[in-house]
Amino acid sequence: MPKRTTIERAQKDKAEGKAPTTQAGEFVREEIEDIRQGKHGARSPQQAIAIGLSKARRAGVRLPPPKKGTTSEATRRRAKKDLEKGRSGGQTKPSAKRSRTQLEVLRRESQDAASSPALAKQAKRAAIRRRARGAMTGSSHRHEL
Repeated sequence: MPKRTTIERAQKDKAEGKAPTTQAGEFVREEIEDIRQGKHGARSPQQAIAIGLSKARRAGVRLPPPKKGTTSEATRRRAKKDLEKGRSGGQTKPSAKRSRTQLEVLRRESQDAASSPALAKQAKRAAIRRRARGAMTGSSHRHEL
């Protein structure tokens, strides 16, 4: 369950007209902080980001599921379900057994996923992928004056 302050920051971003990805960034930031504080771990920075995005969708951020071909079909299905859960607003009580088991599994994972070098490496890889995608479509973000 996300913290109230995180939800408020995301709502403030929405009120300012910022993109859903920016709003979701607040939840990812919270997830990274949770890992750094030792509340639980993650296998990789990508997993930490995925958990944050899932929380954002469930909290009502209108973040669309990933496009076909970018992730597995299971991931897209899960993202759709999270998005629907966030839109419906009605929160059902999660299974205590499932929640406990999920947290126990995450606690066994390392906190290295939220380290500065790991996040820097992930950010660099993501930037390279973005650049390559931009080159394939022929669009450039640079505007010549």
